[in-house]
Amino acid sequence: MTAFSPQDKTDLPDFPVFPADFRWGASTSAFQIEGALDEDDRGESIWDVFSNADGKIIDGSTAAIAADSYHRYPEDVALLDGLGVSDYRFSVAWPRVQPAGSGAVNLKGLDYYERLVDELLARDIAPIPTLFHWDLPTPVEDAGGWLSRDTAYRFADYAGLVADRLGDRVARWITLNEPAMTTLLGYATGRHAPGRALLFESLPTAHHQLLGHGLATSALRERGVREVGIANNHTLVVAASDSEPDRLAAEGYDMIYNRVFADPLLLGRYPDLTAFGFPEFPGLRPGDVDIIATPLDFYGVNSYNPTRIGAPAAGSEAAALGLPFDEVPFDATEVTGFGWPIKPAALTELLVKLTDRYPDVLPPIVITENGCSFPDRPENGRVEDTSRIGYLDGHIRAVHEALRRGADVRGYYVWSLLDNFEWAEGYTQRFGLYYVDFSTGERTAKASADWFRELIAASRQS
Repeated sequence: MTAFSPQDKTDLPDFPVFPADFRWGASTSAFQIEGALDEDDRGESIWDVFSNADGKIIDGSTAAIAADSYHRYPEDVALLDGLGVSDYRFSVAWPRVQPAGSGAVNLKGLDYYERLVDELLARDIAPIPTLFHWDLPTPVEDAGGWLSRDTAYRFADYAGLVADRLGDRVARWITLNEPAMTTLLGYATGRHAPGRALLFESLPTAHHQLLGHGLATSALRERGVREVGIANNHTLVVAASDSEPDRLAAEGYDMIYNRVFADPLLLGRYPDLTAFGFPEFPGLRPGDVDIIATPLDFYGVNSYNPTRIGAPAAGSEAAALGLPFDEVPFDATEVTGFGWPIKPAALTELLVKLTDRYPDVLPPIVITENGCSFPDRPENGRVEDTSRIGYLDGHIRAVHEALRRGADVRGYYVWSLLDNFEWAEGYTQRFGLYYVDFSTGERTAKASADWFRELIAASRQS
């Protein structure tokens, strides 16, 4: 694998032409940028517990301050305004609004999000709140977390509380962020909070999250919310070879990673897991899929890279764990700072595949996350992140090509506005358009911020 070294931004061709009503935005999440974990009666989340445990975060850091956006949100909204974005996708911290995950509401938490929403609206930026971006209240986890069916109902109640306060000003809402990652990283492998390593016994968490989504969607609509969607993480799965074992392994991975979290929403049914040697889907009750399949107004796609999958080799870690698939690196490919393969054309193929897989039922797509990390360093007050510009340029062109091939994509949100606390990676990975000095909180525009501003301006002049 090689480091990504794109051509200088001045050598890039003219920007592609998008529809005049195409939505441009940036995304963040509460736990990654807010800080103020012990302020204004916020409750504890599973990520507070996880990041304070020895050895869980690669650099030993916590999100206690992070980018300090809880205090500096007016500055961050000004940055958004300077970019010219139409939308800002942020998340509401469940523990900040409802510290116990049920019962009493923390009005100070709701006050904060109301101030943020009002600040955005004053600058004509549409607020796009995500109700769950991984920071589950600790008391909810102690009661079973997403392994418990009751959590779906707690989540719907919480969604209603937030909509009661903000629903008169916020038109578009996202229920869940990447339920696949909560299941696969949080409950199956333990790499993320809450740190459980249950492998296939984690499957109930997928169903309970999707059930919570459906119940929350109804709660939002009962309060007059106009548009509701979800942000699902998707990857284009590529078989390591044409052999039957590798092909079947790739199909199985695609089912667990992509279809388990999309089919119930869009088709009203789960895929047949037994066809690939997985157990029957647990926790399913009559009527559940009807709730889950409540029609969506838009479908959020988070995507960063494709995944190459093969059958596990004898003696491999995957084989030892009893997994029917294993990830295989792409040959001689450029990678991000995270080591993720950079293949923009894969995003085109993914969007076209989703369109073809779910004809007549797939709502308009919004790219709710796409971006990259690189080891950015300021020099003379400037961050010349040409690698990020090359990545974003390639992937935005890939979205444009998907539009040409029939995918109904209505918007693109870059991940992320700011460098942040990158979950188990701590502060070792930087995704932001703005560099954050985590010792002072100072924000510095990267070259990619200027590039993104120029792209948005050019798209509105087309």
